[in-house]
Amino acid sequence: MKIATWNINSVRLRIANVERYLTEAQPDVLCLQETKTVDDTFPHAAFEALGYTHRLIHGMKGYNGVAIVARVPFEVLETRDWYGLSDRRHAAVKLENGVELHNFYVPAGGDIADPVENAKFAHKLGFLDEAIAHFSPRAHDGIEKILVGDLNIAPLETDVWSHKQLLDVVSHTPIEVEKLDAWRDRGGFVDAVRKIIPPAQTLYSWWSYRAKDWDAADRGRRLDHVWATPGVAAAVTDAEIARAMRGWVQPSDHVPVTITLG
Repeated sequence: MKIATWNINSVRLRIANVERYLTEAQPDVLCLQETKTVDDTFPHAAFEALGYTHRLIHGMKGYNGVAIVARVPFEVLETRDWYGLSDRRHAAVKLENGVELHNFYVPAGGDIADPVENAKFAHKLGFLDEAIAHFSPRAHDGIEKILVGDLNIAPLETDVWSHKQLLDVVSHTPIEVEKLDAWRDRGGFVDAVRKIIPPAQTLYSWWSYRAKDWDAADRGRRLDHVWATPGVAAAVTDAEIARAMRGWVQPSDHVPVTITLG
């Protein structure tokens, strides 16, 4: 089984890229973030035509939004609000094998890494605190889980183009990394991508639109993640970040991250 996560940055605007990706990569499950559409205008027909007949859509107009689309059956578990806001950042399903799949879009956090000066950064930290508290009691409940999404934090030095220059930049600050690590560890998760691709290897999933030549500049960050509880992580046989897709016509600034379960 192949499970992919992708911040699409508007599913309707980039539906041609989604169709191409699904046709070429053939993931069994695709988790999307930042779909930027209400549920009624989600492009259901395009997914239906490609065999992705199982869908959980949790969107809103113009901002945020998550979706899980699959060509394998699942049971809808929940869509949950965080930090007291109905901003459509989490959806969860149970796959046929009993594994829970959680799709998250963590707030970006704005430009200033100070929760007093920047309400968006306070939102991000509060969201992470709630996620830590929510998953910690469930770390040993016996249910295998996969957690994916644009978590908007690049935790390792090799997850950013310059550790020293980005230490004070939102997405790589010590407080964000500390909270992301706590969420993963207390939730009983393993970084499934780094299980396959060694932590010493530089790895990105996002490149800013601001760069004139993103590929040459290569100032990326690994903001998109796939975590799994140990039983699932042991079955991961491959992981891939589809870097070349950043060079497609009208791309998202993120590319898909995929794991394969043997």
